[in-house]
Amino acid sequence: MRFSFSTAGESHGPGEVTIVHGVPAGLGLLAEDINRDLARRQQGYGRGGRQKIEKDQIEFLGGVRHGYTLGSPVAMLVRNRDYANWEDRMNPAPVENPPEPITLPRPGHADLAGMQKYATSDLRNILERSSARETTARVAAGGVARKLLAEFGIQVSSAVYRIGGVAMDKEEAALGAEKSDSSEVRCPDPDVSERMKAEIQAAQRARDALGGEFVVVAEGCPPGLGSYVDWRYKLDARLAHAVMSINAIKGVEIGMGFGLAQSRSSEVQDEILPGQERPVRATNRLGGLEGGMTNGEPVVVSAAMKPISTISRSLRTVDLSTGEPARAFKERADSCAVPAAAVIGEAMVAVILAEAFLEKFGADNMTDIRASYEAYMQRIQRSFGNEWA
Repeated sequence: MRFSFSTAGESHGPGEVTIVHGVPAGLGLLAEDINRDLARRQQGYGRGGRQKIEKDQIEFLGGVRHGYTLGSPVAMLVRNRDYANWEDRMNPAPVENPPEPITLPRPGHADLAGMQKYATSDLRNILERSSARETTARVAAGGVARKLLAEFGIQVSSAVYRIGGVAMDKEEAALGAEKSDSSEVRCPDPDVSERMKAEIQAAQRARDALGGEFVVVAEGCPPGLGSYVDWRYKLDARLAHAVMSINAIKGVEIGMGFGLAQSRSSEVQDEILPGQERPVRATNRLGGLEGGMTNGEPVVVSAAMKPISTISRSLRTVDLSTGEPARAFKERADSCAVPAAAVIGEAMVAVILAEAFLEKFGADNMTDIRASYEAYMQRIQRSFGNEWA
């Protein structure tokens, strides 16, 4: 089975569930490997009150024994502590006095289209699942993928390079991504970090919210993950799909992305030079991907996130119960979630890279995968300067 995951759960329901399929047997995996990233997702300047309630930690429900994966699906649960305050509204069982339906859809959310698609007159049925709370389960899946990739020297990090009108150079942010954990906004430049925080404060005073841009960098990827032979296996397309699926993401770039369209070919291609063990690139403008495959350079994926749709200043809408103009329903929300989105971006990139890695090197158990990986890397080294094997 291919490495993949599925999630279940609602924002204010009992919990978020993650099931990761295709995890090879023999991978060392502890709860703290996952919890570390869950904590990073909850951090970030501009987060809302929900983060003060939830202390996300996983419970393994299957697939792990004595600290090692079994080869069966890995099932994880993150309990929602806030469920205690919502049990009357989110109880799976019938209740004697159901709450009044919510009929004021919010612009920018899945609300109106979701109510029309799923034939419901209660907005609560839509917003609970479409909420970004679901990304908790994604980060849990990403933690499993990250642990697998780390076994082969692949490290995934991220950095925020724009919040609102404050920005730093994307390439510089990518180069400093490993330092971003020390910043409240995940920006590796301390001066820019402070200006970003001031920008968020200004938005909060205006009862508004901000979006931004972040970059995810995966270092240590071997050449040849993905494929050019079928559109469904092109790795850049799969990465773009995964990152675009994150709530509020409206644009994804690989390497220089749209900036490539402004230059001549001679200015953007990554020229090939001799290296000690295999050819290397003079630059990495294409983000480590050519022809739908990794080329051995760091994989660089960036994304643009729109401002959070729920803001303190309710926007215009229509009351679906009366057809009359109204102000949108308001749920608590962040004023800026770009730093959290960057961590979620790491998770989605890690999942896709893990999937491609196991496609290339096998998926049953870590012993066979490691032998296949080492043989492949040795062949590349042996063939450099000689006839390709």
